[in-house]
Amino acid sequence: MNFTEKENFDFYDLVEIMKFLRAPDGCPWDKVQTHESIRSNFIEETYEVIEAIDNKDSGLLKEELGDVMLQVVFHSEMSAEENEFDINDVINDVCKKLVERHPHVFGDVKAENSDDALKSWDNVKMATKAQKKQSEAMDSVCRALPSLMRAEKIQKKAAKVGFDWESADGAMDKVFEEADELKRAVKSGDEALMSEELGDLLFSVVNVSRFIKVDSEKALYDACDKFTDRFKKLENLADERGIDIKTVSLSQLDSLWEEVKKI
Repeated sequence: MNFTEKENFDFYDLVEIMKFLRAPDGCPWDKVQTHESIRSNFIEETYEVIEAIDNKDSGLLKEELGDVMLQVVFHSEMSAEENEFDINDVINDVCKKLVERHPHVFGDVKAENSDDALKSWDNVKMATKAQKKQSEAMDSVCRALPSLMRAEKIQKKAAKVGFDWESADGAMDKVFEEADELKRAVKSGDEALMSEELGDLLFSVVNVSRFIKVDSEKALYDACDKFTDRFKKLENLADERGIDIKTVSLSQLDSLWEEVKKI
C-alpha cells in the first residue's frame, strides 16, 4: 500500500502504518521502542490534550487527541508482536466495559440523574473487579495519578460508605489542625515528621476542595499561573524604577509584590 498517495486516512490506516514502522525494514527508531521506553511519551501527550482543552483550541485538541491515539496504537502493536493482544482486543474490551457498566442505559437499572448513573457505574465496577470492601476500591485507584487527583478519588470512595465530614466547615477545621501539627513538626526539625504532616495538610486541603466542588489540581494549576504572571509584573515594575531585584531586601520585594497585587 502506498500511503504517500492517500489524501484521507481512517483508523485502520493508522494501525497499518504503525505495523510498517515497526517492521524489520521500517523506522530505525520506532522498531526498537518498548512499552517502557515510550512510557513518558504517553504522559506528555495526555497533558498536551489537557492544555488544548484549557486553551479552548479545537484545532490543537484534534492534533493532540491524534497523538494520544497514536500512543494507544503503538502500545497495542508492540503487544500484538508478543502475541499478547492487539488493537481489536483493546477496542473489544472497552466496548464490553461500556455496555456492562451502563446497565441504566443498556439494561433495566434506573438512573434519574448523573449521581444515580455514577452510583450504578461504581456498583458494577466493584462487582466486576470482585471488590467487597471499600479499601479494595481505594487500593485500585491508580498510584501513578497526580497526588492531588489520587487523594480526591480515595476520599470519594471513603465518602461512599459514610466516612466523611458533614460539611465543608469540618473539613476546613481539619486544615487548621493539620497546619498546627506541621508547625510543631517544623520546630522539631524531624524531616520524616515534617513530610508526614505536610502530606496530611495537603490531603486535608483536598478534602475542602471536594466539599466546595473545586478541582484541587486545576486550582493549583491556576495558582501557579497567577504567581508567575504577578512575578513578571514585579520584575517589570522593578525595571521601570531601576531596581535590581537580586540585590534588594526581602521587605522591598514584598512592597513591590503588594503594589502588583493592587494593580
